[in-house]
Amino acid sequence: MPTMTTEPKVTSQIPPDDPTSLLPKKLVRSRPLFDPEIVKRATAASFAKLNPITLLKNPVMFVVEAGAAITTLFLIRDLFTGGGTGISFQVQISLWLWFTVLFANFAEAMAEARGKAQADALRKTKTDVIAKRLDAGGKVEQVSGALLRIGDIVICDARDLIPGDGEVIEGVATVDESVITGESAPVIRESGGDRSAVTGGTRVLSDQIKIKITSNPGETFLDRMIALVEGAQRQKTPNEIALNILIAGLTLIFLLAVITLQPYSVFSVAQAGSGSIPTVAVLVSLLVCLIPTTIGGLLSAIGIAGMDRVMQHNVLAMSGKAVEAAGDVNSLLLDKTGTITLGNRQAVEFLTINGVKEEELADAAQLSSLADETPEGRSVVILAKEKYGLRGRHIPEHEATFIPFSAYTRMSGVDFEGRQLRKGATDAIIKFVIERGGSVPADFKDMSDRISRNGGTPLAVCDGKRLLGVIHLKDIVKGGMKERIAQLRKMGIRSIMITGDNPLTAAAIAAEAGVDDFLAQATPKDKLEYIKKEQAAGRLVAMTGDGTNDAPALAQADVGLAMNTGTTAAKEAGNMVDLDSNPTKLIEVVAIGKQLLITRGALTTFSIANDVAKYFAIIPAMFMTMYPVLGTLNIMHLHTPQSAVLAAVIFNALIIIALVPLALRGVKYRPVDAASLLRRNLLIYGVGGIIAPFPGIWLIDQLLVALRLA
Repeated sequence: MPTMTTEPKVTSQIPPDDPTSLLPKKLVRSRPLFDPEIVKRATAASFAKLNPITLLKNPVMFVVEAGAAITTLFLIRDLFTGGGTGISFQVQISLWLWFTVLFANFAEAMAEARGKAQADALRKTKTDVIAKRLDAGGKVEQVSGALLRIGDIVICDARDLIPGDGEVIEGVATVDESVITGESAPVIRESGGDRSAVTGGTRVLSDQIKIKITSNPGETFLDRMIALVEGAQRQKTPNEIALNILIAGLTLIFLLAVITLQPYSVFSVAQAGSGSIPTVAVLVSLLVCLIPTTIGGLLSAIGIAGMDRVMQHNVLAMSGKAVEAAGDVNSLLLDKTGTITLGNRQAVEFLTINGVKEEELADAAQLSSLADETPEGRSVVILAKEKYGLRGRHIPEHEATFIPFSAYTRMSGVDFEGRQLRKGATDAIIKFVIERGGSVPADFKDMSDRISRNGGTPLAVCDGKRLLGVIHLKDIVKGGMKERIAQLRKMGIRSIMITGDNPLTAAAIAAEAGVDDFLAQATPKDKLEYIKKEQAAGRLVAMTGDGTNDAPALAQADVGLAMNTGTTAAKEAGNMVDLDSNPTKLIEVVAIGKQLLITRGALTTFSIANDVAKYFAIIPAMFMTMYPVLGTLNIMHLHTPQSAVLAAVIFNALIIIALVPLALRGVKYRPVDAASLLRRNLLIYGVGGIIAPFPGIWLIDQLLVALRLA
């Protein structure tokens, strides 16, 4: 199983005149919520969205627009015929109905405008690159990047822009990927392994690499990024579709109810011989206040904003469904190396045998590690320095023979001043000692086994035929990981650690990290089968991966977060790509997905509760003249039927615009159990939705009367 180690970074300076210095430093810059550029774009789009064909996608707002159009037509008729009464009232009702539609359009347009602004910034990074393509004879020919096709081989030298997405098939180089990740520090790209993928538009800073193109023009990763960032291209998720069907059904029910009120009113007035028949403006106002206009106007904005929040964390979601699925995840598969642990084992203690002093063991371990450039080797040098004050020494090559680590010998060391210092796997060092006539103390194996049982790795150290002791190497669990796993548990998510380690080591790390389960000695088939088993039990599964052998599991998982540094196969298999290649990002993605679902649920609760309260304003006002007993329901003591209806319509419009910031930012998510979340939702947004309209409508009614508008 491939390990997901932290990617090596190198420092480099790019000349001031380098074109990449003008590129955006982040895929999605954190813009102010009401950025003037975005507001301007959204305002224009709000009017464009008045097109009835466009509004058909939103049944609730389509009905509101139809009601606004009907009211306007009757107003125009009355203005020209002079046959109508209450012209001022009709004008205000018509205007506020149009405002209701515009405000709903504005909420959606604001969310879309943020994505479109980001897409425009990405488009500016695209340029027609001249590529050095190898022909059939192996000669280099310069062609436009637009002419490259899948399978073409190109050469990129230092300072060259990479002409298209591809895989490094020869060489190693540092690459500036700030155009897509926002990170100024270049990264290593090399042939083979999981760091071979390169992206078109990034720049080679050093050395030369040979690249095999893996995408045609218009199908590059940058092109997909632009399409994904465009909020308008987002498809509705199953949950959103179901909610749309629900509010469309409620709209139809209330539409039928309001239509029957007109003949019922005519009949009642004729029978009673008194009263008044509600006008078209009043009936339309009643309909608009009855149907769930608040959530209908904000639903699309909530979904688009959810994707935008994921992108602000430098994660590309291939669909809104992926973000929503993240919010419903039950099981989270986390790779051990680089996700739960730091990615490199570190020396934590020196353990001696046969009366050897710790300082002697530390000195021998440090000397045998001076030429060891692995993270483990460097940690031995650092531990000896920090614990015993032994500073790293420079030993001239003519005075010593360094023995590099080999997969065959499984040891490294140095021959220095007649000493044979070796450090390596316990069985390899034991063999080395015995071959030179040494012996192995009885407690040596027990010491090594104890380290292994505790999840560590023992490295033996010897000086010729004399065993000196053991270095304890340990996978260091990342700081705060146990607390984060506990947060996942509060969210109702099981955490499963995946590792290629043996079960003993895996169990020790799993216990230290606090995960709920682990899968040891995992192969690609094991991971795939584990995900299928979880899904068969009715759970939604999320996982991270970066290698080709992770692709089947990423494709099977409900949320597959592929690392941008990974292979093309992994990125194509997953439904999300993390441009920062940080495997722990999946935890943030899950939280954002839950925030999306909570925001949608909270505003739906508020909208329905809000409608209930509005009934107390508009229904008594409509029928008090016909049924005076209904006046007892006028608990807000609104002045007149006209002021009550108008106040309810105005409040209905204003509440949409007031909730736009909440829809875009999202309801703050706290990792609590479902029951606590439901109680909080009902108390804040349910009770709040019922209470808010009463003072709001009453205040608007007072203002209308004071301004003599009703």
